Amino acid sequence: MNVSQKWFAIGLLAFTGWLIYLLSPILMPFAIGALLAYLGDPFADKLENLKLSRTLAVVIVFSVMLLALTLVLLLLVPMLENQIARLIGNLPAYASWIKTDILPWLKNRLGIEGQFIDIDQAIKILKSHWQQAGGMASTIIGSLSKSSMVVAAWFMNIVLIPVVTFYLLRDWDLLVAKIHDLLPNRMAPTIETLAKESDEVLSAFFRGQFTVMLALGAIYSIGLWIIGLDLSLLIGIVAGLVSFIPYLGSVVGIAAACIAAIVQFHDVWQLIPVAVVFGVGQLLEGMVLTPLLVGDKIGLHPVAVIFAILAGGQLFGFLGILIALPVASIMMVLIRHAHDLYKDSDFYAR
Repeated sequence: MNVSQKWFAIGLLAFTGWLIYLLSPILMPFAIGALLAYLGDPFADKLENLKLSRTLAVVIVFSVMLLALTLVLLLLVPMLENQIARLIGNLPAYASWIKTDILPWLKNRLGIEGQFIDIDQAIKILKSHWQQAGGMASTIIGSLSKSSMVVAAWFMNIVLIPVVTFYLLRDWDLLVAKIHDLLPNRMAPTIETLAKESDEVLSAFFRGQFTVMLALGAIYSIGLWIIGLDLSLLIGIVAGLVSFIPYLGSVVGIAAACIAAIVQFHDVWQLIPVAVVFGVGQLLEGMVLTPLLVGDKIGLHPVAVIFAILAGGQLFGFLGILIALPVASIMMVLIRHAHDLYKDSDFYAR
């Protein structure tokens, strides 16, 4: 690649980033549809290997995905709303625990006087906002009713996501083949290698890490429910969702569960079952789930994960959050190859 071609490639990348930035408000359904199609393509391929047509295989995969999403919305969201309402209702108990136990401990051990925040006022604000909202469903409906344009945008996004997902899933292999045909012949082997490694990384994260997150959320929720914790589902799901950052899920979950257990049971011995639940979850994650479903293909440092999500959200909003980790994973593959080229170069050897 000569100098002019390099500058052309750099300019093309810059133009693409600028275009994505301009179109980010309308790209969300296409990004979600592409992600769902990418996740569903291996299952459609397996059904094709069973002598089913591509269209029939896609219909089956699409129907299963739609059914799963519907069950989540119908079953999980109301349960989460109920637990959030219970948490809001228990805020006075948490405030009392902070005043009678935490603040005196801070004063005696660290010499900290007074309160950094008016706890009672904060609780009143949270409760008033929740009561005014009337829950998640009414909050969404209320916000949509304020503007017909917002309603139309939400409706279009909801309609577009399944439509885009279906057509991309049906034509996924065809699109990949057409993109392959457009590659310059002398660069095709290198690009194919990078694309294969990027696919392995993305597959390990989305199809592997996402499954680990769901499994941990279920393990934590069921375990905390067994020991009788009222906020078991809420704490378990939150801990599972943030577990893509190593140890953060267990730290957040243990902290929240310990506070909830002390406030609910008023007995420090109830912390032992909480520790057992998260200990079992960590053992299953480290010995079974991650080795089996993810392996060591991701290679993203936890700090890089956090930075990618924050940077994506800052630059492109919710769309940036969606594409942050895929882009970061691909960049890690490119950086790894650039590192190898640098180590093999004459510049490094001299």
